[in-house]
Amino acid sequence: MATTELDSSFSSCLESREPNIQTGDLVLLRIPNGDVKGVKIEKDSTVTIGRLGSFYANDLITQPYGLTYEIVDKKLRVVPPRTLQEVEDTDATNELINDGEFVQPLTIDEIQKLKVSGVHVSDMIKKQIEAHANYSLKTEYSKEKYKKRKEEKYSKSFTTIEPTLFNVCEYWFKKDQMRIRDIRVDSLSQMLNLANIRPGGRYIAVDDASGLVIAGILERMGGEGRLLTICDTDSPPAYPVVANMNFKPHVTSNVLVSLNWATSEEEYTPIIPPSDIPKEQIRSERQKSRLNKRKAVTDLLANTREELFNGEFDSLPPSLIVASEYDPWSILQKLVPYVGGSGSIVVHSPHIQILSDLQTQMRNTSHYLCPNITESWLRRYQVLPGRTHPTMATSGSGGYILHALKIYDDPSASAVMIHRRQKPKKPKMDEEVVKGESTSVILQEDDTLEDSTDTIMLDVATKVQ
Repeated sequence: MATTELDSSFSSCLESREPNIQTGDLVLLRIPNGDVKGVKIEKDSTVTIGRLGSFYANDLITQPYGLTYEIVDKKLRVVPPRTLQEVEDTDATNELINDGEFVQPLTIDEIQKLKVSGVHVSDMIKKQIEAHANYSLKTEYSKEKYKKRKEEKYSKSFTTIEPTLFNVCEYWFKKDQMRIRDIRVDSLSQMLNLANIRPGGRYIAVDDASGLVIAGILERMGGEGRLLTICDTDSPPAYPVVANMNFKPHVTSNVLVSLNWATSEEEYTPIIPPSDIPKEQIRSERQKSRLNKRKAVTDLLANTREELFNGEFDSLPPSLIVASEYDPWSILQKLVPYVGGSGSIVVHSPHIQILSDLQTQMRNTSHYLCPNITESWLRRYQVLPGRTHPTMATSGSGGYILHALKIYDDPSASAVMIHRRQKPKKPKMDEEVVKGESTSVILQEDDTLEDSTDTIMLDVATKVQ
């Protein structure tokens, strides 16, 4: 049964998006210098990628992710993948190389003429290598780096990236890590694991990280369960990271609902224009349609508030995930009462002092069990034949994570061990050996169990040798 549920959850995650590029998708493109750009693919449109030029979007529609394309006259040509080649080290060194002005006799104007004439990038690089005065003096590793730099400069190719949570998080972290509150991909995975996100669960989330946490939760839920978000806006929030995931409609439509901080207060009464008016006052179909939409919004708001106030988000299992710029203690005081017992509480912050103060406040109350703070650590490596080593530049931190469990403060409750019957200590026993018969020895319980009326009857059978 557990295996069947696991397979179902895995298949739900795989069906969250289409396997191929569709019209209206936001597609991530990796260009030769390693940068990633996001473009929207619309039918019968033209996509422009900076200096690389433009191409017809129809050439990407229905194509799988992961292919490399070259732009030729606004059309895309699939580039076959290249295998890594072993670099054979030689006795050459770079000590005699003089990188002066006349090392490369080809001028910028000559290179530009080659580009205009339609010379392929590989041929252009080959001509530069042939004209380079000191190319033969370089080491094999330096030659590879030289070719790579020239490809980054002149190549008009790109690779489509599948919009997985890892790739989308990497894209936003490099683009603007402040917008996602410094949540690195390893920190995000820790948050989702500590919150125990799975299909069919009911969760509360406060996400001020452009929807990165929301996207991670939705991907793991796979269109099953309920996710209630608390935000600042009156209308449903716009989460740009969720848009990059290219989810199917069922992943969000029946799962994701939202409230703002005002409507999440039980004492607050929303001010909503009336939607139920007599039929004789309806003057046109347009007015009727507008009233129906207003009634649908009103009913959704009322049902969402009722769902929150009923509390006990306690199915498979409960969780509260917070990545907000506001004071986390005030958020917990407002939302933790709606989380069921043994619910996971996960709070992320770029600053450790905020979580340290929160941990102190949680320890002073009896509603939280074992609040602890962790910091994820990540080191990236370049993995190439003969050149595997840590990257020269890396991020300092992906933020800090506080995790705790909610418990009920019930003074009448007692530990389970108190209600268990204590086992008597086994006293030392002297065997009385009687030839040809067995002797029953009645041993009284230890002094620590004087109030107990139980006795232990031990029959010691002796065998006549």
